[in-house]
Amino acid sequence: MTLTLSDMAVQVLTTADGRAKTALGRRHAATWFAARAAGAPIPLGNAVPPLRPSRPDRPELLSPRDVPRRRPGSPAGRIALLHAVAHIELNAVDLHWDILARFAGVRMPAGFYDDWVKAADDEAKHFNLLCDCLESMGSHYGALPAHAGMWRAAEDTVGDLPGRLAVVPMVLEARGLDVTPGLIEVFRTAGETRALEALQVIYAEEVAHVAYGSKWFHFLCGRADQDPKEAFHALVQRYFHGALKPPFNEEKRAEAGIPPDFYWPLADTDRAGP
Repeated sequence: MTLTLSDMAVQVLTTADGRAKTALGRRHAATWFAARAAGAPIPLGNAVPPLRPSRPDRPELLSPRDVPRRRPGSPAGRIALLHAVAHIELNAVDLHWDILARFAGVRMPAGFYDDWVKAADDEAKHFNLLCDCLESMGSHYGALPAHAGMWRAAEDTVGDLPGRLAVVPMVLEARGLDVTPGLIEVFRTAGETRALEALQVIYAEEVAHVAYGSKWFHFLCGRADQDPKEAFHALVQRYFHGALKPPFNEEKRAEAGIPPDFYWPLADTDRAGP
């Protein structure tokens, strides 16, 4: 029996091990694009995703306030930084497959599905690059505790596609554009070439994921005759817990289709600096 896209998504979401999850996701992405190229697109289907994805026993998941601070000046601190980013990337794999299954009943153009399958495939690649880095440094994914709150945005927006797009790619992934240049500099200074190259790949490709969010958010607003900026502000205030934190990477955010008047009005200006 041929799997539908939502079947594929549920298979990924219900696979616990990170390496196995990403390998399966990458195979499904290749199958999706091969079928599209052959002119025989895979149907969307209606498989129901779990509320939470399967996860390995490790890492231990802690409240954000209980995760130990990461100090980049030591090898152990840099391992902790990479571990944190790997955890983000694995969550992103699930977030992108979840959007494909969760909202399969929302009428969208074919390009919507292409974009999120591509984003999920990229995130799988990123997770594996970071796992390779950790293993080359004598560690592995799961060796350290990680942030337990990352799936909250998915649960909060479980029935709201514009809300999901506003909070996940346009807030959470956009935050990655803000902080990754600093991480790149940490590993450049430390002479950690493998990690540096992995982070540069991630930084270059994450712009597209934020852009997918902005593109399809604007599409939905246009279809509903809503002002995108006003809708974005309302949805972020509803679903995102806390203010947005400057400094912002305005150049990359603009490249991804998010202008300053979307995020600055939601910012914690006490953190903006001089």
